[in-house]
Amino acid sequence: MTRTFVFATDLSADNRAGFARALRLAYAQHAQLDVLHVLDPYLPAPLLQALEQAVNEHIGVTLTDIREDYALEAPKAVVQTVIGEPHVEIVRKAHEERAKLIVLGMHRKRGQPELLAGTTLMRVLLSAPCPVVVVRQVPTQAWQHILIPIDSYLAARQILIEALNRFPEAKLTLLHAWTLPGEGELGSEVYYAQWREQEVARLREMLNSEIACLVQDRDGAPDIELVLEPGTPCDVVKDYIKCHSPDLVIMGSRGQPYHTSQLTLSLLSEPHCDLMLCRAW
Repeated sequence: MTRTFVFATDLSADNRAGFARALRLAYAQHAQLDVLHVLDPYLPAPLLQALEQAVNEHIGVTLTDIREDYALEAPKAVVQTVIGEPHVEIVRKAHEERAKLIVLGMHRKRGQPELLAGTTLMRVLLSAPCPVVVVRQVPTQAWQHILIPIDSYLAARQILIEALNRFPEAKLTLLHAWTLPGEGELGSEVYYAQWREQEVARLREMLNSEIACLVQDRDGAPDIELVLEPGTPCDVVKDYIKCHSPDLVIMGSRGQPYHTSQLTLSLLSEPHCDLMLCRAW
C-alpha cells in the first residue's frame, strides 16, 4: 500500500518552501503527495466554482515551477480543493488517506507565543493523527542535522524511532537539559561539584544504554550524538539551535497527544529551522 503525505497550502508565497519540502520528502520516501487547499465556505456558489478551477491550475503551475527551481523529482501527486474550515479539512484528509505525514508552511504570526492561539497551524498540531512538519527553510537539500530534545526517561523514544526510520542518513543529536537540586546553594562547593559530576555521568550512562537498545537491531551504525547541558529545556534548546543551526528539530509530547509545551510554542514563535511534532506513543 502506497503511503500518503498531505501538504496543505494557503497559496501564499510563504508556502513555497513548504511545498518544495513536501515534494522532496514524498519522492525520497516513496509516498504519494496529496496537495490540499481549503476554500472559504461563505463565498457565493458561482464564485466558488470558478475559484476552484483557478486554484487547481495555480497549484499545478506552482508544482512545476518549484520542481524546476529546486531540481526536484516528481512524486505521484494529487491536487484537491475542498470547502470548509481549514484545520478540520486538513485533519479529515489525513484521517481519510491514513496519511503518514502532514506538511505545513510556517505561519506568519511570529514574535510572541500567544499570537499562535487559534491559528490553523496550532489547531492542526493539536488534532493531527500523524507527525506534522512545519517548514521554514528553503529545502536546497535533505535534512542532514536533526536535533531531538529528550528528557531523563527518554520519553522521546518513539520520536527517535521515527527519525531513524524516516531519516537514516541524517546526523541525530539527542539533547538533554538537566538540573540538580542544591545548585544555587552549593554549586561552588568542591564536594557538591564532585557529586554533580557523578550524577551527570550516571545520567549519560543511562541514556546511552537506552539509545543502544533502540539501535542494536538496525543495519549499519546511525550517527547519533548525545549532548547533556545544564539549564531549562527552553534555554538549552534555543541556545543549541543558535550555536549549531540544525536543519530540523523533532519534538515529542508527554501525556496528552500533541500537547503544546512551552518549548514548542517558543520554537514556533521564533523559528530558526524546520520543526516536526510527533506523539511520544
